[in-house]
Amino acid sequence: MPDPYNAPDNLNNANDVNNAKIDTQTSQDTTTVPEYHKQSNANKTLKKIIIAFIVIIVLGFIGYGLIISNEHSAPNTVTFQGQMQMQQTSIAAKVPGRIAQILVTEGDKVEVGQQLIEMDSPEINAKIAQARAGKDMAQSQLDKAENGARPQEIAQAKAAWQANKAASDLAQNTYQRVDRLYEEGLMARQKRDEAYAQYLATQDQTEAARLQYDLALEGARSEDKSAATAQVAQVDAKLDEALVAKQEANLKSPINGIVDDVIVSAGEVIGQGVPILTLVNTDDQWVVLNVTENYLNQFAVGQHFTGTIPALSSTDKPYNKEFTVYATSTLSDFATWRPTNNNDGFDVRTFEIKARPSNPDSRIRSGMSVIVQIDPAAVIQAQE
Repeated sequence: MPDPYNAPDNLNNANDVNNAKIDTQTSQDTTTVPEYHKQSNANKTLKKIIIAFIVIIVLGFIGYGLIISNEHSAPNTVTFQGQMQMQQTSIAAKVPGRIAQILVTEGDKVEVGQQLIEMDSPEINAKIAQARAGKDMAQSQLDKAENGARPQEIAQAKAAWQANKAASDLAQNTYQRVDRLYEEGLMARQKRDEAYAQYLATQDQTEAARLQYDLALEGARSEDKSAATAQVAQVDAKLDEALVAKQEANLKSPINGIVDDVIVSAGEVIGQGVPILTLVNTDDQWVVLNVTENYLNQFAVGQHFTGTIPALSSTDKPYNKEFTVYATSTLSDFATWRPTNNNDGFDVRTFEIKARPSNPDSRIRSGMSVIVQIDPAAVIQAQE
């Protein structure tokens, strides 16, 4: 049995045990409460970071959209690339022959009338000799017709005429005597008729001799002279043709320019119409641009624009040139952009623009690129 006297002690022990338990639980509760507060604070901080990150992303998207919108709304520079061109002249042979000598090389400057090629053509030389011989023969025929008969022939014709005239005078006197005798009855009629016939015959012979003498004095007929003159002119034309062919064989420059390309070599045999070399006229320059019609108002005929030639530009100094538009023409249908539906708009045609530089530069060569930049804002303003 428990000691009644010891009951308070037991009770105190029990109280002590209970108090110890309460203290232990209290201590446990006091250690658990700070961890919960820490976890709650960490969650709040994480939420704040996530919200801030989301706000930053949203603001970034908004800023990017504003930048893109400004880029689309701001006018961009439109760039066109053209190409320089020059007048090219192909020199071809008008007559066949062999290239004897080439007197120029690529890059040489030539002037009008300067000889470029020397050709050897025996056929042309033979035609020249033949034409000259024909001219000499035709000229001698003309001289003969112009000069008429020789003095000896004229003297001979005159002597024959005078002899026939003397015989005619004698026949006339004989006939007159016979006729008187016939009237007196002393001569038969037969004798008078014979004397009369002889008289007429000598008169005809005298007239013929006189005509021969006049012909010798006058010379050839006008028709013969005209025929001889025409023959001389015909032979002269053949000679001129042969000389021109020889001159054309030695080709000369028709323009002032630069030798761009020499196609043949010395010793080659070429035919008629075969190109031999190419010349370019550096004073006749122009640029060709392909422009869609929505920018065409910036390139109207007579307008000026500035282009940059990269081939003549340096790193720190671009080579700019002012051009003036002188021709505009539309390109073929393959250069037309066509819409796929009604919302795309209308067809956009492409035009070819040609413009000349204000001051030609001999350093410019055919094929050099030309960069042209325009401001779309000016295009829109012009359209309004």
